[in-house]
Amino acid sequence: MKKKVGEILLEKGWVTDEQVKKALGYSKAENCRIGEALVNLEICSQEQVSRALAIHFQLPFANLGKHIIPQEIIDSVPKEVALEHKIVPVARKGRTLVIAMGDPLDFFTIDNLRFILSTEVDCALATPAAVEEALDDYYRLAGGYDSVLGADAGSDDDLEFGRGEFAGDEADANEAPVIKLVHMIIADALKASASDIHIEPMESELRVRYRIDGVCKVMESPPKKLQGPVISRLKIMARMDMAEKRRPQDGRIKIKIQGREIDLRVSIIPSVHGESVVMRILDKDAGLVDLEKLGFHESDLARFNRIIKRPNGIFLVTGPTGSGKTTTLYSALMDLNRPDVKIITAEHPIEYNLTGINQSEVKHEIGLDFSRILRAMMRQAPNIILVGEIRDRETADTAIQAALTGHLVFSTLHTNDAPSALTRLIDMGVKPFLVASAVLAIMGQRLIRVLCKECKEAYEPTETELRMVGLSSSEIADQTLYRPVGCPKCSNGYKGRCGIYELLEMSSDLRDMTFNKTPSKDIRNKARSEGMVSLQEDAVRKLLSGMTTIEEILRVTHSSEFSN
Repeated sequence: MKKKVGEILLEKGWVTDEQVKKALGYSKAENCRIGEALVNLEICSQEQVSRALAIHFQLPFANLGKHIIPQEIIDSVPKEVALEHKIVPVARKGRTLVIAMGDPLDFFTIDNLRFILSTEVDCALATPAAVEEALDDYYRLAGGYDSVLGADAGSDDDLEFGRGEFAGDEADANEAPVIKLVHMIIADALKASASDIHIEPMESELRVRYRIDGVCKVMESPPKKLQGPVISRLKIMARMDMAEKRRPQDGRIKIKIQGREIDLRVSIIPSVHGESVVMRILDKDAGLVDLEKLGFHESDLARFNRIIKRPNGIFLVTGPTGSGKTTTLYSALMDLNRPDVKIITAEHPIEYNLTGINQSEVKHEIGLDFSRILRAMMRQAPNIILVGEIRDRETADTAIQAALTGHLVFSTLHTNDAPSALTRLIDMGVKPFLVASAVLAIMGQRLIRVLCKECKEAYEPTETELRMVGLSSSEIADQTLYRPVGCPKCSNGYKGRCGIYELLEMSSDLRDMTFNKTPSKDIRNKARSEGMVSLQEDAVRKLLSGMTTIEEILRVTHSSEFSN
């Protein structure tokens, strides 16, 4: 009699009885398999579930990343067949071909392969992610730059690169060496969980860097002689003007890699040694996050949820570029999105398509800016409005009028902290009494790197280190602090990021101070006396919970701010 998956996981010590019961309840409620439930609940890894399934179905488990598959085995299955059926050949036993796949119940695929390949086929189990990575390595993007371009890539004139539209079909990667090279750069960035790809012409090299968890990392770079073809290929994909090399250009690429639909926001600017390219990776699966997963402290999350349920007023999110402002606002809209609520956005650009929400994109070239879209929105009778950014008096005035006439308005502002947003609006020319009346709350935020759970190690910080973040040894007597180590699963000891926040909620005293044009430093002191936790204090809370490090806090904030 076959053992159940839950029993196997229990025997391995990977789950407890309570966790299995929880997963069974989830699987019934969500109508999914228990393995999927365990992964969704983050009780087990996908590999643990796949190994248990392999034992349950009495199948071998294929660890695709551990061994190199011989080329003659790979050649036994045509590329189109492997990609269509999401299978990887791993071995041959006599007349039988062993293939790795992610779903042990996909009997149709196995029967179909026996017919297509005219051979006996046996199944081995692997994780779906490992199958996708192997398909990349052996079929889509086999080898490094040398194998993509050939041992001798030749001169620029000898290189051939595609001129047609890039439809997102992985099969196009074989069309020409440079197409395959560009595809590899993007695929490797996704594997590394990068947020941006930087392709930068230097005097003697074409530098490729990935921004991973907010920090740029230099990667293997293609030869300098490929600079022209690579940038030309990216221009084609982003539908840019190929002939224009003197002015900045913006574009967008839609591509399907590793089974995921990915958008790339592309910016090209002229530089001394050629055109510099930055591609922002917009991964819908990773970019749309529930409010509970953003990193809010319990008290701040409760206040945030209460504020965004208000019927009217302006809620501002502040911080520099790349601090997660858009992600926070999208999470709020997802929480508020219901059939009885009309939500309209004005964005530049639209980063993610949100089901059930009316999204408008700013197009400056035809005069369709934030203020013009915002005025048109008023005739659409919305309940909630998102303005991507308030950057001038006209947009600010229109947003405030919308808030005062019964709309809940979300927007962003580029200031260093929450209190500065009030004086920034007044500096734009908005009347102080309008700012005091319309603003509900302001939230300043940053993104801070989280320690890798696999390799972080405890240590005793020095008194100097503690003083730099406003702590003393007596305050951490019962706490354990950690530092980064680094392992194959992380980037220099860190894996992922979370937010740190300061949430200023307007009170009658703060409104009076705003009306009287009180300096932002005094407004900040008053807000803190009313319970606002500063960015630095929230960062220290995450330090004491073992999430991050003193070094990371000082990188994102400033040690001098702890003495205020």
